[in-house]
Amino acid sequence: MLGFTEYMRKRRRLTTLQVKFTVTSKEGKKGRQIRTQMTDLSWVQKHQDQLQRFSTASFLEGMLAHLRKMDMLSSAEESKIKEVGRLQDQVNMLTTIVTGKDTQSSDALRGFIESSDSQVAQLIINHDSMVKEHKEVLLQRYEQLRDRDSCSCPKLNISSRNLLLVDGLSDLQQKEHDLMQVGATRGGKRNHLRQLGLAKLLDPLTRVSMPPRVSLTVGVAGIGKTTWVRHFVRQWSQGAICTDVSFVLPFTFCELNSLEKLSAEKLVKMAFPHLKDPNLVLNSSCRTLLILDGLDEFRCTLNFSDAVSCNDPKKEVSIDDLITNIIRGNLLPDVAVWVTSRPGVASLIPGGLVDRVTEIPGFSPKDVHIFLNHHFSERDFATKIWAHLESHKILMVMCYIPCFCWIVADTLMYIMQSETQETLPRTCTELYANFCSMKAEVGEPRGREPVKTEQLHGSNRKLLGNLGRLAFYGLLKNKYTFSEQDLRAYGIDLLLTQSSLGAGLLIREESVIYPTFRFTHLTLQEFLAATFYHVSSKRAIFDLFSESTMSWPKIGFQNHFKSAFQHSQQAEDGHLDVFVRFLTGLLSPVVLKPLAGLLAIGKDDGNQKGWAAGFLQSLLVSGGTVVSLRTVNLAYCLQELQHTDLLRSVEEDLRLGTLGGKLTRAQCVVLGYLLHVSPECGEQINLTASLNYATVKCLLPQLLYCGHLRLENNHFKDDVMELLGSLLSAKDCHIQKISLADNTISNKGAKALSRALLVNRTLTSLNLRNNNIGSKGAKFLAEALKMNQVLVSINFQNNAIEEEGAQALAEVLQCNRKLVSLNIRKNTIGAVGAKRIADALKTNRTLTKLILCSNQLGDKGTVALAEALTVNHTLLSLQLQSNSISNKGMTALTKALRQNRGLISLNLRENSIGVEGAKNMAHALHENNSLQDLDLTANLLHDEGVQAIAGAIKCNQGLTSLHLQWNFIKSSATKALAHALVSNTTMQLLDLQENAIGNEGVIFLAEALKTNTSLHTLCLQGVSAGTSGAVAMAGALMANQSLQTLDLRGNAVGMEGAKALANALKSNRSLKSLNLQENSLGMDGAIFIATALQGNHQLTYINLQGNGIGQSGAKVISDAIRTNAPGCVVDM
Repeated sequence: MLGFTEYMRKRRRLTTLQVKFTVTSKEGKKGRQIRTQMTDLSWVQKHQDQLQRFSTASFLEGMLAHLRKMDMLSSAEESKIKEVGRLQDQVNMLTTIVTGKDTQSSDALRGFIESSDSQVAQLIINHDSMVKEHKEVLLQRYEQLRDRDSCSCPKLNISSRNLLLVDGLSDLQQKEHDLMQVGATRGGKRNHLRQLGLAKLLDPLTRVSMPPRVSLTVGVAGIGKTTWVRHFVRQWSQGAICTDVSFVLPFTFCELNSLEKLSAEKLVKMAFPHLKDPNLVLNSSCRTLLILDGLDEFRCTLNFSDAVSCNDPKKEVSIDDLITNIIRGNLLPDVAVWVTSRPGVASLIPGGLVDRVTEIPGFSPKDVHIFLNHHFSERDFATKIWAHLESHKILMVMCYIPCFCWIVADTLMYIMQSETQETLPRTCTELYANFCSMKAEVGEPRGREPVKTEQLHGSNRKLLGNLGRLAFYGLLKNKYTFSEQDLRAYGIDLLLTQSSLGAGLLIREESVIYPTFRFTHLTLQEFLAATFYHVSSKRAIFDLFSESTMSWPKIGFQNHFKSAFQHSQQAEDGHLDVFVRFLTGLLSPVVLKPLAGLLAIGKDDGNQKGWAAGFLQSLLVSGGTVVSLRTVNLAYCLQELQHTDLLRSVEEDLRLGTLGGKLTRAQCVVLGYLLHVSPECGEQINLTASLNYATVKCLLPQLLYCGHLRLENNHFKDDVMELLGSLLSAKDCHIQKISLADNTISNKGAKALSRALLVNRTLTSLNLRNNNIGSKGAKFLAEALKMNQVLVSINFQNNAIEEEGAQALAEVLQCNRKLVSLNIRKNTIGAVGAKRIADALKTNRTLTKLILCSNQLGDKGTVALAEALTVNHTLLSLQLQSNSISNKGMTALTKALRQNRGLISLNLRENSIGVEGAKNMAHALHENNSLQDLDLTANLLHDEGVQAIAGAIKCNQGLTSLHLQWNFIKSSATKALAHALVSNTTMQLLDLQENAIGNEGVIFLAEALKTNTSLHTLCLQGVSAGTSGAVAMAGALMANQSLQTLDLRGNAVGMEGAKALANALKSNRSLKSLNLQENSLGMDGAIFIATALQGNHQLTYINLQGNGIGQSGAKVISDAIRTNAPGCVVDM
């Protein structure tokens, strides 16, 4: 303490001398005090944030005790500080009191802190300068890699993309090869909880949750995990994100591979020598993030069950135990950890240790299109490559991986620019063969004198052979990064790694700890491994899979080929799947052509390809009853071999819907492959009338990854529902829509589905139309729907659920907040069932579409629904077709419509609504402007009722579609409708089919069309119109430029009417569809219409069927159409 007192005395003397030196003779005592205060208080003010952030209770107590001892703090002031409450507020009060006094108090506080050797004091003094220096160092390191990491396209740059927050790892991710994961899911985004920007990686998800300690980000090889890490480090170093994090310590597992035994502190000091005291960085008061990038490249396998426990950051342990203890939280428990990895290796970390799992999304087809258009200055290249990818879906799917997308784009452009004009690659093997050829031809090794072409090919051949051997034995050991020593051990000249070929195939990763090499992409390592095996197996006499041990002799290529597939089929993680694809692909002559100067291939008599195709097909028919992804890989191999007869046969049957009865095990395997890559399976997979119990069981693992499944009319019984229930219950399930219509499912099958719906988190639409689940089955499903928060649409049409089932569904509507569409058409629920649903609608606010057609509701049920509509304004569509509704029910509905402002579509087809009901609807339409679609087809409205509705249409501004088919309407009502159309500006569709309005009615409508500009569709089928009506309509078409569809089927237009319409078509520019079926046009009338197309290029569809055209007339018309309007479809 004497030393400290002497220090304070000297400091005060020095301060006094500084003040005397700066104050002039004109300044008085007050001026000296002000200048002194400004000089000395700046240190306290500068460090106030650090004082609040890092001070602990014991350190605060020390400061208070020292100030009391120095008589710089009174007991009252100390009490005032302690009464504040929170520690930070207490520190703030202390600094406020000290800065409000003379300089001696500030000096005392500063002196105490600067003389303390505690970590708290060191953080207060040095934190900001350390952070600044650390950011500068990191920025300098990572700026050098910006060009490699950046994507010049703003829409695809990491800054504009988000991570996907997911619920752990799926079984597919844990067990299968990266490319199989991409293929099975067709490169689609995984179902995720939400998107998460990189800036919010370490933030709590809610106000009450904690920030994650261990975050895991997964992504397949080449997806850009390291790029995201580097971007994060750059952004943080520039102060753009995570500003509350003091230190970010990025490591790659490539670097850590060179280390054996060390402590946590030593690791930090080794990688970041500018951080003199690692204790400060790892202190619990600092928020520090430790990044461990690329767990899949770590040479050690993390063992969380047997790792030696360690909680001392100074203790040296093996590198794998060090990482294990850090992730587990034994070491550095206050440090946040961010691990990145390929999914398979990431599964080694116990789920309970990971607080947050995110996934990096790849390129969607739209992203690929954007990338190509941005990547190529010449749009022609982008268009051709896009068209090639569209026709070869396996390449398009693989372009989900950005790294692969770059390889595809550069290779295809290189081929298109070459003078040889080779055909573009159709398989991954062919692509990589051309990629290697491209890299070999681009340039010569740097650092040497120019060499002759023969020498260049020789050095490239040697380099490629040695790289292939390195790749193969690395693949067997799950080794994907290599040291300089590894390269030398396999005879690779380090200088050659700088050549065009070497630099194209290998990437050198610089590091403070240890430089490493890796192949440009995992698939490239697998391709090179396959080239080595392909060449070596022709002369090897021992098993190539045993690098350093003796094995039983294996002589001949075919034996080695079989051995490779045996090892592949036995590998549980599928890490040899893509290797054998490439190995098979190398047997295709078109693949070997670009590699001719690079591999010692020798002559190929062509027999090996045929033999391999037979061998693969023999494997297709063997095996168990279930088609696994390992088996599907055989079909991928056939594709790479370009032996596609079986693939094309199954794809054609899939397209035509003729798979029924043809699905042997081999066809099932191929179908499993097509589910991954076929364009026919893009939007939906239609397996209608194709499957049975055995084939569903066989295909079950492959159906898991389909988005939209149509399994209609397969005669499925309840046993199949047990299988599909297990499918929908799986964690990996990707199915969003499934249609099981037209099967024979009973309540037992419904029960199996209901169990699945309790746990399923992907299914949004379930179609059970035309089954037999009954009221009991409806109850099972209803219980599940009360808990399910994903399903939004369900179809129970024609399932005999009756009143009891309706009651169960009504209970669902009272509590479920996700269901938006419910179809219970044709289920005889009756008036009582309708009342139950109506009561539920009074409180439900999510259902938007309700279909109750053909349910014997009667007026009682309708009145109950009308009452619900007075308070429910969220239901948008209500369908009540064929429910015996009379004027009484209609009156209740129209009263409700005067109050309701939500309903936009009302279907009242095929009821018994008369003139009185129509008049009530007219009154409602005077007040309601929200209803858009009204269907009154097949009622009893007559002219009087329709005239009332027409009067309402004159002023109504909401209705866009009105269906009045089969309502005994004549010309007088049509005249009223025509007058309404003159002033109405919203009506887009008017349907008057099968009403005897005659020529007079058509003439009224034609006159209205000359001024109306809103009507798009006019349906006049079977309205008893003749030539004069057609002539009038033709006159309207010459003036009207808004009508797009005109249906005149089943009238008597005749040749003269056709001639008039043909003349109108020459000037009309809006009509797209014209239906003149069965109109007695004759050959001449039809020809008039066809030749009129020479002057009209808007029509896309014409129907001339049933007009007695004859074969000669049909030929004339076809020729005229082909010449004048090739884009128009004509039915004759």
